[in-house]
Amino acid sequence: MLELLQDLWDFMRVRKKYWMAPILLMVLLLGGLMVLTKGSVVAPFIYTLF
Repeated sequence: MLELLQDLWDFMRVRKKYWMAPILLMVLLLGGLMVLTKGSVVAPFIYTLF
């Protein structure tokens, strides 16, 4: 996983695609949120946001 993130960062740095950083950050945060709330009581409230 860390190697993938390092490769993405190297790609953005070399090709000057820094605008992709906030998009990737949000995707990672939302993915982590969905994994953490998979079986919890809070899950129905999280899904109503989308």
